[in-house]
This record gives sequence, C-alpha cells and structure tokens, in this order.
Amino acid sequence: QVRMVESGGGLVQAGGSLRLSCAALGTSLSINAMGWYRQAPGKKRELVAGITAGGDLDYVDSVKGRFTVFRDVTKNTVYLQMNSLKPEDTGNYFCNATIGSHQFWGQGTQVTVSS
Repeated sequence: QVRMVESGGGLVQAGGSLRLSCAALGTSLSINAMGWYRQAPGKKRELVAGITAGGDLDYVDSVKGRFTVFRDVTKNTVYLQMNSLKPEDTGNYFCNATIGSHQFWGQGTQVTVSS
C-alpha cells in the first residue's frame, strides 16, 4: 500500500522560505509524476507545481520564479522549495503521485505566511 508522507510546513513571515518534502513509501513501481497542490480556505484545490518522470516541470503562474519543484528518484521523494513567500501562498499543501493509472495523496501540510 502506497503512503505519501509529507513534512516541512509551518508559519513564516512574508518574504521567508520553506521547503516541503514528500516521500512515496511502499512502492517499487515507477512513479510517472509527482507534484504539489494547495487549498486555501474557501477555494478549490489547485496545482502549484509538478514534475514528470522525464523532468518536465509545470508551475501555476503565481509561483513562477519563487518556487522550485524537484525530486530524488532514488528516494521516491519530491520537494518544493518556496522562496519569497506571500500571504496569498497560505494554504494546506498536498503532495500527489501518479503511479500507473492511480493517484495517491498526502495528508496535507499547512503553510501559513504572515504579513
């Protein structure tokens, strides 16, 4: 059974940085893509950043130039380096992995950016 284990959220002042990490445990299968989504109160969950097995990257416009997604294939781990954080980046961040035709989600880690 695949488990997605996240860490790295917290409270930070505007302009600060955080790094999120997420490991996909319990699988020896190839992971097609991994990514990070976020959900702010009253809003829909949105893709923040994703990376495919081939290294293709995708970012929501609002984080381009500030966030970097990268992965360690040997550890089945995806990271999200978040710099120059803004209050509007506040939300619950979920990691996601696509393995075959299945989607797996982490439990979410809260990121709060104070102004």
